[in-house]
Amino acid sequence: MPEHSILDDLPLAGITVIDFTRVLAGPYCTRLLADLGARVIKIERPGEGDEIRYTTFQLEPGRRDQSTYYVRLNAGKQGIALDLGHAAAREVALDLVRAADVVVENFSPGVMQRYGLDEPQLRVIKPDLVYCAISGFGQTGPLSSMQAYAHLINAMSGMMDLERGGDAQPRASHLQAADVLAGTHAFGAICAALLRRARIGKGAFIDVSMLECLIAADDITFGAVLNGAPVERQPRVGMLVHGMKDGHIAMQTAGAPHLWARLVKVMGRPDLLDDPRFATPLDRRQNWSALAQILKDWIDTLSGVEQAVTLLAQGRVPSAPMLQAEQVIDHPHLHARAAFPAVEHPVRGSVRVTATPFHLDGAPVHPAGPAPHRVGEDTCTVLGEVLGYTPERIEALLRDQVIEQAGG
Repeated sequence: MPEHSILDDLPLAGITVIDFTRVLAGPYCTRLLADLGARVIKIERPGEGDEIRYTTFQLEPGRRDQSTYYVRLNAGKQGIALDLGHAAAREVALDLVRAADVVVENFSPGVMQRYGLDEPQLRVIKPDLVYCAISGFGQTGPLSSMQAYAHLINAMSGMMDLERGGDAQPRASHLQAADVLAGTHAFGAICAALLRRARIGKGAFIDVSMLECLIAADDITFGAVLNGAPVERQPRVGMLVHGMKDGHIAMQTAGAPHLWARLVKVMGRPDLLDDPRFATPLDRRQNWSALAQILKDWIDTLSGVEQAVTLLAQGRVPSAPMLQAEQVIDHPHLHARAAFPAVEHPVRGSVRVTATPFHLDGAPVHPAGPAPHRVGEDTCTVLGEVLGYTPERIEALLRDQVIEQAGG
């Protein structure tokens, strides 16, 4: 009897995912699935592969296809190179789907249909398939064919306007929130669909819109505007970021019923409790500019960020120092949470990646396999082990350039 593996205890052990995704939203979703034990088979274009292989930072001297961006999103997956534009590729893809439980793709709507691999066509050969399509604007509607990047979604979602905080000039956001939110929502919906399939044997078609994911992430604006309220185009009320001698402090002054009384006590300003400008949450919201200046003046009396954070913590007022990326990766809290695990890399020995951002059964969730390397590095293995193709058939596919094997 084979020895029990710790991987067998992962929630998605035994699930096979065919990953037609690229860039960020789709690969983030399938990385989460892989980390929870699914066998994820990532399909890339022969030769070039996923375009994010070619961004920064490059891990391997002399090569340009080993970006940290690509490696962290695809660790723990098996990679095959299949030319979907080749007439003979469809049968290989269909065989992969027959052996799978889940298909995830984030092409523009219509691309999978042109390949003969869209959900209706795959449903014929795999009735209980869980098929997830991630796109910028969803599979339906007048914008469905529009190209989508997080920057464009940020502009169209209203977030770019709101993030101006009343400033005249909008700016590009550093955070690719629309992609990560879409990948996370897809991951959750896929897991729920697998539960339903296990219960009643029914597959699913999941249509995830990056635009709708970003809109759903808003906390106040859309709920208010949908019901007749005006949009507040100003810095976030109750949230302060202020520069000090040695850095910046972020603090929260609204959101919980007792924060105001605690803050006044920490500041030694009991007179503010009787100030009619700040008597109620609505008053403090309407007079936020004046209140923010009072808070800044108090912070300026302190010696630095550490003293400010300490005083506020003692008074149970939420605050934190603003950290830079170099400080984040060295922070003892994140080290205690094992947030930056190392995975094996054929050339570097090991590389560090970001962990899946939750723990399972009291332990961190890390990639179950090594860093991805060459385009098509697992092609022959997958076609042989998963599909049962003979060496002769694999050799014929290689010869006809339907598939590619790294180094071959």
